[in-house]
Amino acid sequence: MRFPLLPYLAGMLGLFALSFEIDAAALGDFDGHVDVGNPKRAGSAEFDAIQRGYKVAGGGKNMWFTNDAFHFVWKKISGDLTLAADITFESQGGDPHRKACLLIRQNLDDDSAYADAALHGDGLTSLQYREAKGALTREIQSNLAGPRRLRLEKRGKYVSMSVARVGDELRPAGGSFRLELAGPFYVGLGVCAHNDEALETAVFTNVELLEGTTPLPAKPSLISTLETITLASKDRRVVWWTTNLIEAPNWLPDGTNLLFNSQGRIHRIAPTGGTPVPIDTAFATRCNNDHGISPNGSQLVISDQSQGDRRSRIYTLPIAGGIPKLITELGPSYWHGWSPDGQTLAYCAERKSEFDIYTIPVGGGLERRLTDAKGLDDGPDYSPDGKWIYFNSDRTGHMHVWRMKSDGTEQEQVTKDDYQNWFPHPSPDGKSLVFLSYEPDVKGHPENKDVLLRRLSLADGQIDVLAKLFGGQGTINVPSWSPDSRKLAFVSYQLVP
Repeated sequence: MRFPLLPYLAGMLGLFALSFEIDAAALGDFDGHVDVGNPKRAGSAEFDAIQRGYKVAGGGKNMWFTNDAFHFVWKKISGDLTLAADITFESQGGDPHRKACLLIRQNLDDDSAYADAALHGDGLTSLQYREAKGALTREIQSNLAGPRRLRLEKRGKYVSMSVARVGDELRPAGGSFRLELAGPFYVGLGVCAHNDEALETAVFTNVELLEGTTPLPAKPSLISTLETITLASKDRRVVWWTTNLIEAPNWLPDGTNLLFNSQGRIHRIAPTGGTPVPIDTAFATRCNNDHGISPNGSQLVISDQSQGDRRSRIYTLPIAGGIPKLITELGPSYWHGWSPDGQTLAYCAERKSEFDIYTIPVGGGLERRLTDAKGLDDGPDYSPDGKWIYFNSDRTGHMHVWRMKSDGTEQEQVTKDDYQNWFPHPSPDGKSLVFLSYEPDVKGHPENKDVLLRRLSLADGQIDVLAKLFGGQGTINVPSWSPDSRKLAFVSYQLVP
């Protein structure tokens, strides 16, 4: 007997469509669906109870800048949460910037504060956020393109994303940002066509929505993420992440690589990502986060504490690796700046229980003390013309950015706000100063704190926030500007169960 194939296929497709239609009102874990921002073409949402899947169609011009237009499947909750799903677009083509998202949103206004884990039509995957109503959208781009499964997690004040290829387990995408939403807020699934004349459909399957999060144990796991941030847009990109502690990136003068320290060694990695490669520093196996690169890119300077009394001392060696040459006989000494002419090193050193700024010829010799104020003077870095040294000092009882002529004269305070400001780094073009800011009650420069990366315009003294992150010690201890002054490298951290 011949099997009526076409009627059978038509019937099966009809049953599939019917299963979506029957459960459209229930929407599974969610309470409703709505167009946000008045897209020209109305969206829709359907739920398949058998497959636990959602088919979401959305129009809209964009989800970006200060306003959004998309279709949203939502539920109102409060507190911490985890939302995960396998995501695919129903059809090929379409705008490369179309988005299928896992969303947390303060409200249904088109300019609401929000966070999302967004899969784009071209495979770009990013953690996007608008931290306040009407503010610009920012993002942290993952270095994994085209994942199948995404997870969005809100833990306390921080939001993060995890990603997985087909058949793989979820892993952190790296990077997180601080976003404070008042409960209750909206969580759910969103689709934007990125073309107001179009309607795009995405399918979300194996959807998991969990309210609350696992409490952190006494000794939580650490995730370190090496990132870059573009100064013009304030958008961030993940270079590499690891469960080891990494710290203090430098950018090579030719722009080809970043350096960082981890587990006592110095490593090299391309700013586009890849696998870090250790640099041979011979006996120097306890390198700390005070390291850098000569202006011509030929030499590496390290602060290592592997020898003798285990006090940090400064050494130089070829950039490709080699036997370190001792520069500072006395310790502890912590490098921070290299003069633009390549002749002088600036560093923080403890001598007779006082931490001050010193300089020394690059080949070694007698050190010269530049500061003598009571308290801590730290983090010296040269201006690109070599006339000034910027540093941080708590001589007033509060840690601020200061500067002085390169010979130590004309010391003057630069920042005068309530933050505790550390590690100032002038940009190569001489226009900006980037530094790390702790909350007013924080003492020293500890790890694992809420911090700000801030930028000061040297033309008018105006300060803006580049990023709000979990970090501190290890984030930007040393110069980390790209040679064209357009980007900055830094390390952020997360504590996870």
